[in-house]
Order: sequence, then C-alpha cells, then structure tokens
Amino acid sequence: MPDHPTADTASPAIVHLALGGNIGDRTANLAEAIARLGAAVRIDRTSAVYETAPMYVTDQPAFLNMAVSGVTTLAPLALLAFVKEIEAALGREQGGLRFGPRPIDIDILLYGEVTMADPTLEIPHPRIVERAFVLCPLADVAADVAHPLLGRTIADLLSEVPGRDTVLRIAETLDSL
Repeated sequence: MPDHPTADTASPAIVHLALGGNIGDRTANLAEAIARLGAAVRIDRTSAVYETAPMYVTDQPAFLNMAVSGVTTLAPLALLAFVKEIEAALGREQGGLRFGPRPIDIDILLYGEVTMADPTLEIPHPRIVERAFVLCPLADVAADVAHPLLGRTIADLLSEVPGRDTVLRIAETLDSL
C-alpha cells in the first residue's frame, strides 16, 4: 500500500476507474498506470482498449482509453491523492490546459455506493453520462452496476450517450496491442 496515513483508509470498497492518455507511448503509459495502481487497488477486471477522438479540446492527438474495476482500502480522497501521484510519476503536469493533451489521466468514476461532492473530488464522476469514451470501457467491467445517483445501469447509460460510434475498440486487452 502507498505511504498514506491510516486515517486515509476505509473498509474495502469496489472502485471503477477510467484511464486515458494521448501523448507519449500511450500503450506503455496505460500499462504502467495499471501496474502502479496495483499498489493500492486489487484490480479484478480490465476493459478492452478504445481509441477516441479528443472531447472539449479537439486540436490534439487521439486518446487510448480503458477502465478498470477493483477493490481498495484507501478512502476516496486518499485514492485521489494516490492516482495523482501516479499521473505525476508518468509525466502529467498539473495546472496545464484543462482537457488538453496528457500522457495519463486516471479518474475515479465510482467508489462503491459512495456519493460525495468535495471541492477536489465528486463521486460519482460528474461527467460519466456525457462521455461515450468513459461509458464504453466502463460497460466492459461494470455493465450491470447502477449509477448511485441515477439508479440506472452503466449499460443503460451507454445505450443513450451520443458519440458511441466515435469510440473504436482497438484491442480486447492491453497486452494484445
């Protein structure tokens, strides 16, 4: 486990994380992020790998996106600090262009049934329902999981999100790239 105070620990919780990146060796960055997550998240499932056009800031390279599900004993804010450490270690600079190019981005999508609105972290992630590039891989690992605020399954949300046709499944596993 990472070196975080015991006050940052919680009962084991199932978490769903989104990973993506569009600069550098995208495949290697995803693999390294997943390996590093293993220090605090027992990863049970990984999605297929998807290539997607950038959203919001469109003048940048295409992204590779994935989702993982697993179990952690880190409390939500401690998990956020942990994923930010991984992002920094893999070359992500904080304070850059919002939605701009980055070697890796790790978002906490769902944390068990927790709902929270902290200034630094909202759970569930507030933009899940508008992002096909998040819902496609998330459905691979959590299709039947209900969004804790909407009460609808991830598969149901995916069926209605615009842009599904722009999310291209390019590999069944990261290892097959």
